[in-house]
Amino acid sequence: MSVNLAVIYYSSTGTIDSMARRAALAGEKAGADVRLRHVEELAPASAIDSVPEWREHVDATADEPTATPDDIVWADAVLFGSPTRFGNVASQLKNYLDSLGPQWGEGLLADKVYAGFTAAQTRHGGHESTLLALYNTLHHFGGIVVAPGYTDPLKFGDGNPYGVSHATGAGNDAPLEDEQLEALDHLVERALHVAGKLAA
Repeated sequence: MSVNLAVIYYSSTGTIDSMARRAALAGEKAGADVRLRHVEELAPASAIDSVPEWREHVDATADEPTATPDDIVWADAVLFGSPTRFGNVASQLKNYLDSLGPQWGEGLLADKVYAGFTAAQTRHGGHESTLLALYNTLHHFGGIVVAPGYTDPLKFGDGNPYGVSHATGAGNDAPLEDEQLEALDHLVERALHVAGKLAA
């Protein structure tokens, strides 16, 4: 039985976008039906224009599909990606989550597998608090949070049992390395494995 996987994310300069694309690819390789969706940009043009990488990323993804409530309703498993914003979920993703009240009220967000990934400039820049803040919402959904824990030896390398995280460095340009790519693959495989068992 094929599992439906939605990868829903917000990215300002491309790091979370790269992580989301890796997660979507891992889902496809595992045989899942995958929807890759970014949420709408809410920041004013003046803010976006002040950071060249931000403007470049917004323009590059302008024609790609944005997330709708149906993407979560359709999914058996959902991975959310957000950069860390002062130790919390970016407002763009939070706005999307906050718009799901009607679906929540109908019970359409419950009993699905959820997990998350994030990035910040530094290793201690709020990765864990961002994921835990995200999971507060998912608990209210009645979702089943499937964090990676230490279910694979590679998690002792990346050190994040709550999800997957990446430290981009001060210039936001540190590329994803094997450690993060393998951790994303593991997160996807684990989420799909549990979602498949629930669907069966």
